[in-house]
Amino acid sequence: QVQLAESGGGLVQAGGSLSVSCAASGRFFSINAMGWYRQAPGKQRELVATITRSGLTNYADSVKGRFTISRDNPKKAVHLQMNSLKPEDTAVYYCNAEIVHLTLNTQAYWGKGTLVTVSS
Repeated sequence: QVQLAESGGGLVQAGGSLSVSCAASGRFFSINAMGWYRQAPGKQRELVATITRSGLTNYADSVKGRFTISRDNPKKAVHLQMNSLKPEDTAVYYCNAEIVHLTLNTQAYWGKGTLVTVSS
């Protein structure tokens, strides 16, 4: 009974900014790491950024300095602020969360994805 709901995708011009958010709902014990992945048509899904429960972040080299990941633990949410967007950032962005169930086992969950399109 865990769901991840993404929001905030859309169309933006190159050089512009956009943010995407993801909120977890359902009955579970806690959330460990959360992150964002993206997949462009015909390409492999790739890691964009991750953040631990304590706030330690990791970014793909391609987005360092442009994207910022953050989380709100009470709201069970993760946010990705994307600045200086490039056409190559165009992809479906997927939220990922490592959920700790009430049984204390852990399992990765994925959102349905939100499309980000950057025009040149």
